[in-house]
Amino acid sequence: MEQSTPQANKWPLVSIITVNYNQSGVTLEFLKSLESCTYPNYEVWVVDNASPNDNPDQIKEIFPEIKLIKTKENLGFAGGNNVAVKQAKGKYLLFINNDTEVEADFLQPLVQLLEENPEIGMVSPKIHYFHTPNIFQYAGFTPINRITIRNHAIGFGEVDKGQYDHTVQTGSIFGAAMLVPRKVIEEAGMMDEIFFLYYEEHDWAARIERAGFKLYFDGRSLVKHKESISTVKDSPFQIFYLNRGRILYARRNNKGVIKLLSLLFLNLISMPKIMLFYALKGKMNLSKAVCKAVWWNLTHKAENK
Repeated sequence: MEQSTPQANKWPLVSIITVNYNQSGVTLEFLKSLESCTYPNYEVWVVDNASPNDNPDQIKEIFPEIKLIKTKENLGFAGGNNVAVKQAKGKYLLFINNDTEVEADFLQPLVQLLEENPEIGMVSPKIHYFHTPNIFQYAGFTPINRITIRNHAIGFGEVDKGQYDHTVQTGSIFGAAMLVPRKVIEEAGMMDEIFFLYYEEHDWAARIERAGFKLYFDGRSLVKHKESISTVKDSPFQIFYLNRGRILYARRNNKGVIKLLSLLFLNLISMPKIMLFYALKGKMNLSKAVCKAVWWNLTHKAENK
């Protein structure tokens, strides 16, 4: 799938990148929604992350215009996206989950914002929950607390009444849909693959901010998110990588006394509390997953940077 019209020379090429893992049907629904996209100049990359129980070739058969990459192993969210980054041609790269569907005019506002503001390094659109229409999942983030490594999704659970149809700086980016200029990736680097899943976009956003760029939310653009289709909600897999990433983020993005306080809080208060919560609910597999996340961070000291 590629879009190039006589108007294309007025708009820079956007490389749309999505990662598939055992969800070709969901990816096909995303690509179907993308057919209505009115942006005149884009290419589409689908990276299949070595899906063991799927036939990603059907994606290429139904949408022969897309560029399909099949990896030999599961590289995670960051690794899968990075494979396409190395081959994509766009001035801008849109990283978007395969479990989303887009509005026809979603891309123009994002590109226009970056074209007019070279100091912006990343922008995310507003995100609605797909299965509960008009309900916000994301309208920007508060800054990540440096001690707790928590933040708040602005607008979460609210009905969209136009209250966030604005464009503002945000505390962090949302990995389900984020547009990034190629020049920013060349300067700050790609997502770090050590995260595999969860917190990689926040780590990347923090690094891009340190490189001197700003993070933005653009409420003129809308994407609908099906949420947690690729990873089962509250599975040991999800819980392990979520908590592993949270601690790893603190290790990589804090320094000095703040880093010490954060790691003490996470390892001595937050993680034990989460383990106890799952244990009291009889979910010992999830409690063990949190313990495993803590142990991973204690035994992988070289990943601080």
